[in-house]
Amino acid sequence: MDKKPFTSGPGENAMTITRVADRQWHALDDDLVAGCGYAEHRPDGRLFVGIDAWHDAAFDRLAEAMLAELPAPLYTVVDEADVELTAAWRRAGFTVRRRECEYAVPTDPRVTGLDGVQPPAGVTIVPAGQVDETLLRAVDRAIRDEVEAAVGWWQSMPAEVIPRPAGDTVVDPSKYAVAAAPDRYLGLVRVVRVIRPRVGLVAVRAGEQRRGIARALLAHALGTLHRSGYDAAWTEVQESNRAASALFEGIGARPVGGNLELVR
Repeated sequence: MDKKPFTSGPGENAMTITRVADRQWHALDDDLVAGCGYAEHRPDGRLFVGIDAWHDAAFDRLAEAMLAELPAPLYTVVDEADVELTAAWRRAGFTVRRRECEYAVPTDPRVTGLDGVQPPAGVTIVPAGQVDETLLRAVDRAIRDEVEAAVGWWQSMPAEVIPRPAGDTVVDPSKYAVAAAPDRYLGLVRVVRVIRPRVGLVAVRAGEQRRGIARALLAHALGTLHRSGYDAAWTEVQESNRAASALFEGIGARPVGGNLELVR
């Protein structure tokens, strides 16, 4: 273990920062753990850090020790309503990189206005659990390449933080429904049901957009949740993604919070 003493202030006891594992630190104040910090690589390769501390002094000393030992750039995510935590990260030199709005999405088709919505001619919706994994991976890869080439923000999406084998962009094919043409898939929607159902991704190939495919995918996914007894789902949308915000707000989704991604 690597111990580094930091004095909390005049007349106060020394606080010791201990690196207890490869990417984990503890702040000890009078031999009591006053805070802990960690760092982890997300699947997209970026290094994220987090600190849970009882008071500002412990947070600041942990941040100082961690930032001295970790390579830049470093990222963290905070609830935008947590003003104190955001301020603490700003003291450590972090700035806002992106804002993500969280939406509560109704599932009742009479509320969303998606009752009776059908895919365009020649397109069918393949339910989750019935997709062809090869075609799913092909459309997923194609959409990723199109988004990255157009705006370059795909790897910053929150969906990218879920664990997966290196290079594998489809974690669990059973979570996806797709919009299918006779010879290929044109779009996809991913819904994960854990504590509450979350629409993690809705995407359509660039050349197939503005045909109503995204709405048809949402109509299918939300309708399935409604029939399963869920009144609402949740999703997150990057603030700059106006098209996605308009899509969800257009079916009655309402903002219920947001997250900030910070970078140093």
